[in-house]
Amino acid sequence: MPSDIPLRNCVVSLLASPVARFIALLGLCAAYIQGPLTKIFDFNGAIGEMEHFGLHPAVFFAVAVIAFELAASAMVLSGFLRWLGALALAGFTLLATLVALRFWEMPSGMDRMMATNAFFEHLGLAGAFVIVATIDIGKGTSR
Repeated sequence: MPSDIPLRNCVVSLLASPVARFIALLGLCAAYIQGPLTKIFDFNGAIGEMEHFGLHPAVFFAVAVIAFELAASAMVLSGFLRWLGALALAGFTLLATLVALRFWEMPSGMDRMMATNAFFEHLGLAGAFVIVATIDIGKGTSR
């Protein structure tokens, strides 16, 4: 429909803007920025989380997760080796999801339903990071 073309062009221009792209990438990385900041401000809680998931030495894993999530997010947001940061976050998300959201081992009920939803949401996040890496590699914009 010809009347849709101006609207389409407006939407395309908006979505193609550097500001929109940065905001989208920031939204994608938000959990990987908020999580480490929470761990920094409650480091004892971060250690408890690592112990809960059987990761020892817990202090090492807490520091490693904080550094990894912040560094990989910075790569995605800055464009410096964006593809590598995105793939690293995709892999991390898949691994963490398999460790933390084992819904198939839970009894039926609300907790299992919430863990199941979170599991599949995390699969979506990992997929989005793979798309970011694919686009970045395809454009040859990696520095």
